[in-house]
Amino acid sequence: MNQEKINRINQLAKKAKSTGLTPEEKKEQDALRMEYRQSVIGNLRGQLDNTVIIEPDGSKRYPKDKKSKS
Repeated sequence: MNQEKINRINQLAKKAKSTGLTPEEKKEQDALRMEYRQSVIGNLRGQLDNTVIIEPDGSKRYPKDKKSKS
C-alpha cells in the first residue's frame, strides 16, 4: 500500500468526523481500509514465516501454522 492511499484513508476519516461521508466516499473508505488490512496481514505473515524458535538445547524449529477449523 502506498503513502497516497494511506493519506486518502486519513482524509476520509477526518471528513467523516467533521461533516460526514457520502455513500460513494463510505464505499471508497471501506475498500481502502480492507486493502490496508490485507497489506498489514501479508507483512505480518511474511515476518512470521521467517521466524525461527531456538530451543534451550540449541535446536531450531519453525512455528506451525494453526489454521482455525470452521
